[in-house]
Amino acid sequence: MGKLAYAAPLDTQVQERIGIAALTQLAFAGGDLIPIASQLLIESTKSPTNAGALMDLSIVEQLRGNIQTGLDCQTAALEISQIFSIRKKRQTNLRLLVLAAPIPMGGNTPIEFLLDDSSIAITTLYVLPNVPLPSPLPEHDLVFVAAPGDADDTRRYLLEIQRHMHKWRTPVLNNPEFIVELERGRLYDTLSNIPNLISPMTVRCSRSTLMTIKESEIYLEDALPVVIRPVGSHAGRNLEKISNIDEIEAYLNTCADQEFFVTPFLDYRSVDGLFRKYRIVFVDGHPFACHMAISDQWKIWYLNAEMQKSSAKMAEEERFLSRFDFEFGARHKKALDGIAQRVNLEYFGIDCAETREGELVVFEADNALIVHDMDPKDVFPYKGPQMKKVFAAFANMLRARVA
Repeated sequence: MGKLAYAAPLDTQVQERIGIAALTQLAFAGGDLIPIASQLLIESTKSPTNAGALMDLSIVEQLRGNIQTGLDCQTAALEISQIFSIRKKRQTNLRLLVLAAPIPMGGNTPIEFLLDDSSIAITTLYVLPNVPLPSPLPEHDLVFVAAPGDADDTRRYLLEIQRHMHKWRTPVLNNPEFIVELERGRLYDTLSNIPNLISPMTVRCSRSTLMTIKESEIYLEDALPVVIRPVGSHAGRNLEKISNIDEIEAYLNTCADQEFFVTPFLDYRSVDGLFRKYRIVFVDGHPFACHMAISDQWKIWYLNAEMQKSSAKMAEEERFLSRFDFEFGARHKKALDGIAQRVNLEYFGIDCAETREGELVVFEADNALIVHDMDPKDVFPYKGPQMKKVFAAFANMLRARVA
């Protein structure tokens, strides 16, 4: 979305859409998105004020890999309306207003996945800089802030939400003031001095600073190797390990980003030589296991671990999920409790690992880490029950806040 300046939307009415969860589930299951894209295009052409069709078309195009086309559709939708509801399968008993940022799909907290099978109604209000909130606001029982704070161009939306915080008379979950503390450059300070927890120090560097280090041949032997990534990047985009000064220039030649995070490389291999990375989400302070990935490579996330190709890896993940409260969660209870207290959000997640000495290592904390129940049930039969626990805990937390 860049530096785009929004005008006030034309329509203050709530627009209905299919939503991210339903469309993503279809794509994940191998469904054909082209007929849906064609139908949505026809609907938006026939009715130029059908912002719901445009917003769904935005998701479909992004799922098809047409990112800029999808974002253009989103911009067009938000010029018509900034309020959208999700078609519910059954009668609703609680109305949740979600405050989101107009960014690529997957950037906001995955509320639709968390509440996909619940009776809670979701209305999403996209907060736009320098654009007044709609008046009146959609009827709601509580508010959830879904916008992330991990990048410069998204933090402005949190600041806009923060500016409106005093206007709400209903409970507001995930205060934007605390979301910004999850940014990689701040996380080290947020989690410092928690017993048995390692949060590697992260330094923000500009492109020019990195080149200065390279050209002046500053002696960095004690600091290397380091891990470098662009600010705001996810899913391993331009994530690399730098082992010597000469690699800096080669790395910068691979990407045009101007700001980077630099972190000391931590060898978190287990005694068997494999790397294990875990995703845990916190719901109202309680940790829940979501998945684990096992690989012989340090640069690991769930998709490249190819867990489905190894029965041994899947068996280990199943044990991690089913025995979490008695094993992993019990081993790291003090550290996990410390994280929940320091972060102070009703919902967020972490990606973490264990050292050989038994310490918990936190690589990332984020309010928008994706969690879902889309994996094939015949391949991963153990995942569904665990994710249902997460979803039920999230829904129950919302109901408790209203009560």
